[in-house]
Amino acid sequence: MSAADHPGSVTALVILPTLNEAKNLPLLVPRILEHEGFRLMIVDDRSTDGTGDVADALAEQYPDRIEVMHRTGKRGLGLSYAEAFPKAAAAEVDVICQMDADLSHDPQYLPAMVAATAEFDVVIGSRYAEGSGLENFPGYRAALSRGANTYVRAITGLRAKDCTSGYRCWRRSVVRQIRWERVGAEGFAFLVETLCEAAQAGCSIGELPVLFVGRRHGASKLTARVFRESLIVPWRVLMRFRRRPPQSPR
Repeated sequence: MSAADHPGSVTALVILPTLNEAKNLPLLVPRILEHEGFRLMIVDDRSTDGTGDVADALAEQYPDRIEVMHRTGKRGLGLSYAEAFPKAAAAEVDVICQMDADLSHDPQYLPAMVAATAEFDVVIGSRYAEGSGLENFPGYRAALSRGANTYVRAITGLRAKDCTSGYRCWRRSVVRQIRWERVGAEGFAFLVETLCEAAQAGCSIGELPVLFVGRRHGASKLTARVFRESLIVPWRVLMRFRRRPPQSPR
């Protein structure tokens, strides 16, 4: 019997990193929590627009379903996830999900992605799998994204069509396998680094098509520094794996 047969019996914790997403949170959170068996961990990265206060208010509105982490260290998407994932892995849930707070990742896909973890260790909400699409996404950003995926696959050998998607669901057992102290990317390159770690550990990786919608509120977090790191990290991962033999799935 699989999670697809009884999706309500599977519990999931969604990690939601935020940086100045005060307008988006009240729109996104109810749509996530309308799904049975889902909880939420909001990880605020010292937002200056009151996002942390909005998150705390939502936690009061949805008692026992929302946990808020207020980070105090150096900012960064990868740093937020690296702090949140080990904590999420200690929770009594079956699946751990990650998604963006800018409304680009539609929560309607969460149940299907969670159900797919009955077959795969990691499930990617893919922008480039058959049946997927992009909406309100500038042409230059689409070209940059496709180019980045081609670059990552060529260097790392990953087979996924969307290696840079931040919309993913993981079996909790897989999250507990990853050595988070070895994951060092601070920005979006974290997404590539963790997917490589999963592949190196012998985990199965699946993709489900999603409609990706461009940001509606707020500003993009893609800076020149983050872009440079994204160019370097695939090579760093490649050298790391050359020194370490692949592991068998556990």
